[in-house]
Amino acid sequence: MNKDKIIKGLAYDGRVNIIAIESTNICEEARKIHSLSPVATAAFGRLLTITALIGCEMKSEENKLTIQVKGNGPIGTMFTVSDNTPIVKGYVINPAVDLPLNEFGKLDVAGCVGTEGFIYVTKDIGLKDPYIGISPIVSGELGEDFANYFLNSEQTNSAVALGVLVDKNGVRKAGGYIINLMPDAKQEDIFALERAIFEAGSVSKMLENNLSIEELAMKATGDKKLKIIERNDSPKYECDCNKDRMEKALITLGKDELQKIIDEDGGLETSCHFCNKKYQFSKEELLNLIKNLK
Repeated sequence: MNKDKIIKGLAYDGRVNIIAIESTNICEEARKIHSLSPVATAAFGRLLTITALIGCEMKSEENKLTIQVKGNGPIGTMFTVSDNTPIVKGYVINPAVDLPLNEFGKLDVAGCVGTEGFIYVTKDIGLKDPYIGISPIVSGELGEDFANYFLNSEQTNSAVALGVLVDKNGVRKAGGYIINLMPDAKQEDIFALERAIFEAGSVSKMLENNLSIEELAMKATGDKKLKIIERNDSPKYECDCNKDRMEKALITLGKDELQKIIDEDGGLETSCHFCNKKYQFSKEELLNLIKNLK
């Protein structure tokens, strides 16, 4: 399987910009880690894809992006995190959700996510307070929902496309793009973009047809003279958990709760939400934590 890749480009002599990603490996890694059902893979894969696209726009390695999608669908809350690499991770409440195909014979992402609820985007970019944007879910398909988020929360008129193609063996292709109009964009640019986006079709189908991510960006914008200004072949799904971090989380329980765990169970096994890795804490280790709290 080819490496995932992100590109940034300028179309129509710099009046339009595009960020495009192939996220096949990211989505497949998440599917395997969380034992996602096909429809959960499609829904969560789309969220991971947009998270990587937004995350790569942050300027510093210290910046952190957190996204929650809380819809009224059976998958429950979906939660993702990214840095500017972007390295992404996340989890869903109900990874095993199963639904019949929708009326078009496709995985029912909207039914899985739900058509009511909210998207919460938090960007910790080194300011006194993090930026928090909240936007309603408008379709549950996530592409439209994030286009609506950009318009309402960031005052940016964007075209967003996300796709995850799933078969019985896992994720076959996944990717997405965000297209933004620059302030000097012309009306004719908008007409050309609308036509190109319609004719291009779905992201996952373009990738399945062996279009490179550069060719995908050219097709989506309709500009064969698209200028690529940045390439990034480092996006991936990866968790940075370790036992020290788990220990710090246990400390927040307080000594009474830790003592109760010791009295009732002796030791404790914890599991990371993002990668399902398990960490064992013996009775002696928990007693040391209590001692350090005094």
